[in-house]
Amino acid sequence: MIATRRLLLIAGFSAAFAGLALAQTTTVAPPAAAGTRFITVSSTTSTQDSGLFGHILPLFQARTGIEVRVVSQGTGQALDTARRGDADVVFVHAKAQEEKFLAEGFALERKPVMYNDFVLIGPKSDPAGVAGTKDIVAALKAIQEKGAPFVSRGDKSGTHSAELALWKVAGIDLDQKKGSWYRDIGQGMGAALNTAGGMAAYVLSDRGTWISFKNRGDLVIAVEGDRRLFNQYGVMAVNPAKHPHVKVNDGQAFVNWLISPEGQKAIADYKIDGQQLFFPNATQAGA
Repeated sequence: MIATRRLLLIAGFSAAFAGLALAQTTTVAPPAAAGTRFITVSSTTSTQDSGLFGHILPLFQARTGIEVRVVSQGTGQALDTARRGDADVVFVHAKAQEEKFLAEGFALERKPVMYNDFVLIGPKSDPAGVAGTKDIVAALKAIQEKGAPFVSRGDKSGTHSAELALWKVAGIDLDQKKGSWYRDIGQGMGAALNTAGGMAAYVLSDRGTWISFKNRGDLVIAVEGDRRLFNQYGVMAVNPAKHPHVKVNDGQAFVNWLISPEGQKAIADYKIDGQQLFFPNATQAGA
């Protein structure tokens, strides 16, 4: 209940940031059976690996008869997949990148869908002395100053973008300050968490993936609750003017369902061990 109230408070924040596999995965859609009605959605790993899609996609298919096939990547790669015309819809969590995609004409509009937050994960030994605090910027400064191990996804995902923005807010130039303490792995969230566990290191994670992650070992949440850790998700149907072959009607049907009362309830209903992973906010202006 306390965690839920904490996340609900985040909804009012205007964030500066717009993320349980063992490695970053790309789920390639199988060949379509004759007569199969389907769309391809390129999406961040967190929507797939948290189990959210496993919960909501059967509900959408039952409602519409449209199967959704997911290409699961970091946000930057997911947007590039859509830019190439290899997806009908993109569903990601890096607002600045999404707005750039929109400005380039690859989508006609962007719709907010849901939010959760990022959390700083770290070892129970807490070598940076930040456990139990709420100031993510102060925590990053302490990690850098003490040379405590830190794992970065380094994959141009929404989580990676948020991490880089936080280092910048902290006034830390990674090009100059990077050292053996900072490990850039170029992989997905599950791999980053596993690496952090093996190194007794800190890592930034979206809360949904953390809740779903089973191989925690000595890792715990070190820092949470900072408004700068807000994590918004958006969805866009690919513009047929850029790629005439995209299934714009069925893609838009998926977008419309996600932001409808039925879709928003389906998102809110998804829980693990009683914990809600994502909070619908399609009606929130400016999200």
